[in-house]
Formats: sequence, C-alpha cells, structure tokens
Amino acid sequence: MYNINPDLQQERDGATFNPYELTIWWDGGTEKYEKRKALEKLFLEDSELKDDLPLSYMSHKQIYENSVRKAVLIAKKLRDLHDVGELSVDTYTALLGGTLGCALLKEGNPLSVHFVMFVPTILGQGTMEQQITWLSKAWELNIIGTYAQTELGHGTFLRGLETRADYDEKTQEFVLNSPTLTAYKWWPGGLGNTANYAVVVAQLYTLRKFRSLAPFIVQIRDEETHMPVPGVDIGEIGPKLGMKSGNNGYLGFKNVRVPLNHMLMKNQQVLFDGTYIPPKNSALTYGTMMFVRVVLIRDASLALAKASTIAVRYSAVRRQSPIDPNKPEPQIMDHITQQLKLFPQVAKAIVFKANGDIIYDMYAHVSQEIEKGALERLPEMHALSCCLKAVCSADAASGVEVCRLACGGHGYMDCSNFPTLYGMSTAVCTYEGENTVMLLQTARYLVKAYGQAALNPQVQLVPTVAYIKKIIEEPEFVGFDGSSEAIVEAFEYVAANKIRIAYERVEQQRRKGAIPEVATNRCGIEMVQAAEIFINTKKEGLDLCDLSIRNKQKFLVCKYSQNVVVNKQFDMLQAIN
Repeated sequence: MYNINPDLQQERDGATFNPYELTIWWDGGTEKYEKRKALEKLFLEDSELKDDLPLSYMSHKQIYENSVRKAVLIAKKLRDLHDVGELSVDTYTALLGGTLGCALLKEGNPLSVHFVMFVPTILGQGTMEQQITWLSKAWELNIIGTYAQTELGHGTFLRGLETRADYDEKTQEFVLNSPTLTAYKWWPGGLGNTANYAVVVAQLYTLRKFRSLAPFIVQIRDEETHMPVPGVDIGEIGPKLGMKSGNNGYLGFKNVRVPLNHMLMKNQQVLFDGTYIPPKNSALTYGTMMFVRVVLIRDASLALAKASTIAVRYSAVRRQSPIDPNKPEPQIMDHITQQLKLFPQVAKAIVFKANGDIIYDMYAHVSQEIEKGALERLPEMHALSCCLKAVCSADAASGVEVCRLACGGHGYMDCSNFPTLYGMSTAVCTYEGENTVMLLQTARYLVKAYGQAALNPQVQLVPTVAYIKKIIEEPEFVGFDGSSEAIVEAFEYVAANKIRIAYERVEQQRRKGAIPEVATNRCGIEMVQAAEIFINTKKEGLDLCDLSIRNKQKFLVCKYSQNVVVNKQFDMLQAIN
C-alpha cells in the first residue's frame, strides 16, 4: 500500500462529480470496467512481462529483443483467453494498442501490425477459402505478417505506388518487381526483422494491361531459417523519433513469383487466363486503411488522456510562485494560466474518446452494409475517418507537448513518460495518411455534397452533411440562446458557409479553365479550412448533444477549436444535474 499525496487527495475529495462514474463511462459500463481491472491484474502482475532495465538504458538491439519476447508472451496469453472463451474485441484492442498494451510495451509492439493490419486485411480482402487458409496460421503465429503498402517514393498518393505485379498466365503466377529504388516498400511495422509474410500492395498487370492496385500475400522469409527468400531484399530502416520497438523495415523485389491464389480476391479477381474482374467500388480495396484510421482516433484520445493525467497530477502536488505574498506557495494548478493550459487537454481527451467510440460503431455498421452489397455510406465513412484521424491526431500531439511544457523541467525528464508519449502520438499525424491530405480528401467530399444540394433542391444528403441543405434554404442564423443545441447549430452554420466558400472558389477556378485537380489545389487553403471546421462541428454536435442529451450522461465537455474559446461556460469538465 502507498500513501497518496495530501494535495492530490484534497483535489479528489473536492470533485463536484463522481470520478468512479466517469471511469465507468470511459470503460463503457461496469462489466467492461471489471474486465479491464481483471485483465490488468493478469498482465501487469506477470513477472515475465516486467522490464529488468528501463528502456532508456537499453541498446536498440536490446529494446527490440525484449519487445519480441514480451509480444510473444502477450500473444500466448491472448490465445489462452480465447481457448477458455474469455477473449473479447475489447481485450484484443486493449493489448494491441490500448492503455494496457502501451503499459506493457511502451515503445510499441513489434507484432501489432500483424494483428491490426495483416489479419484484418485477410478478413476484409480475402475470399472465404483464403481466410480459412491463412487466418489459423496467423492466429497461432505459425506465420508473422506485416502490411507493405507505403514506398520510399510514395505514401499517401497510392496511385503513385511503383511495385509491380505482372500475371504470367502460362505458370498462373504473379511476378513481383521493384523497378526503382523509390519502389521499395518503406515503413511497414514488423518488417525489419520480425515478419516472414507480408500483404504487399502492388500495381496489377494482366494480359499486359494495367488493372488496379491489388493486395498479395507474399512470403518474404523462410519459415524455418528466417532468411530472406530468393529475390527479396529486406532489412530495418533504423532508429526513429518514437515507436522504437516497431521494427519498421524496407522491402524490394526482383522477379519474385507468387501463386495466383495468393492475390486477395474478395473484391476483385484475376481468372486463370488473366481475365480481370474489377471491384464494385475501388474504395473497397482500401478498407484496411479506413479501419486503422478509425482505431487511431481512439489511440489519440488515450495518448492525450495519459499526458493530461500526468500534468494535472503534477500540477496538484507541485507548489510554486506565491500568488498572495502573505500566504505559502500554492499548488501550480491554482494559477489561472496553468488551468488554461491543462483543462482544454482534459476536455479534448474526453471529446476524442466519445467520438472514437461513435465512429467505431458507425464503421462496424457500415461494414455490415458493405458485406450485403450496400455501398451508399462508404464515401461518408471514408470522409469522416479521414478528417477525424487528421484533427484528433494533430490536436493530441500538440496537446501532449502542452502538457509536457506545463510540467516545467520535470516534463523534460524521460521518466515523466512525455518523450515516449510524444513520439508515439506525433507518429499518428503521418501514418495511414498525412493529415493535410486527409483533410483535402474530406473537403472534396464536402464540396461535392454542397454542389449537389445547391444545384438540386430535391437531393437527399446523408445525415453527416444534411445540415448543408438547411443553411442553403435559411442562410441567416438567428435565435442563439447559449444552449447546447444552439451551439451545435452555430457550428453548423459556420461549417456550411466555409464549405460554400470552398465550393464557390473552386467553381471560379473551373470557370477560368482550370481542370478540377488544378482548381482544387489553387483553393487548398479554403478546402482545408472547410474540412477542419466541418469535423469540429461534428465533434461538438456529437459531444454536446449525444453525451449530455441523448445518452443522458452527466459529463458536458467542450473543446477549444482553433484556439478560440467557444463558450466560457464549457471551458472545463463540468458536472450537470
């Protein structure tokens, strides 16, 4: 048993809401809370999963080897839980990227891409026969996979990928090649030393014609010796700012032959004679990226929640700089400037958590619709996941830094955990789509929706952007009364007009003769602004209305948007009756 600092205990005792109730909400209910605590006991008290030496004192090699050792033990425990019927989706995600996983492997899990991208890609892109063939091997770790899409020369611009797969109808094999240095796969987690298989995204050619991008399951190392297979050039890319256990690597091909049935063919097919059957919607081939973006929104909330927790606790126990010269030094949390730094970070963490849960549920629902052949909401899901990933990751990374600075010199120490938190959180701003590109993808969707509504009053917009029609029909905003509903409506009014401005600017460029792509580039600033205010509007609407009204939660949160205080009544977490 340990003693709690009296200042910290005093702050907890003075809370105007029940912290336990907030914890239950955060975990998703009492049952999930109890399962989380039992899971933490099972893993955190396991002596084999403890570090004998702090990571900061380990070499690069030691960090990797220690991480692999622990990752294998975690995977074994996952299988044990599965065998007794106690493995849930929550357990799976908690150990492969959630708070528990980060506690066990602070610099990342070298097997995370295997479980989070390799396996889901086979589930989402593979036929039933391919799933039967590969999933049991992957689950038992008889094979270890990674997801090889990004290249040295191209990342977010997928059509620019250069790795090429040519179908040889005589042998019924694909021949993979990296025609240039920039065609080398670069960044896949687990590729450096860990994986022996990879889902490789390549330009597909059949009958000497380009068809599309396609995913292939490719063996890259021998299953027994773990040496690279013939034609494969592979290795680790080296140390990074963070995620030091990620074991990111590079991968090149020279005439590597892959059997026909190793192309994942749930959405598109190549027949024995080379005939190509395209997908119903090209976006279906990017399903893995959309799934990971949805998961990253939750990760952003966890990173910022941890950082703000550290900073708030520090601010409660650290005493500095008298406010009243006749009184002792106060807790630094008593300084208004410290509150201004930290309270918005606490609010943002809760906002991101709420939105992460909602968008995850939406993704599950839309995925079921897609399985049944209904693709109507796929563009909406893509736009939301892109924009939320961009805004939440950027705000989380900057928020972690705000929290670090709020802890003075102590925040600069490695033991504060801020260096690790920042390294992990800022990486999210880049992978699975660079943030500005993500915002532009959403902006294109918004501008298209606005054009449909402006040109056709009868068109029905999806719920996410339905308010655009209302603003077109009633351009004047009146009747603001400070209520939660009015705040949401005000955000919608601003967002719709930002989208209108972007639409009108793009149309002006097109009338001057610019092709759509050039017009969009020239209006990039307006496009990004429209996407940012749109997603902040969606977050405010979900959090203010969904949390406080529809679900009758007792926690009302408002984030600071673009460094402007939206309403001083909501500048911190409040308890409401």
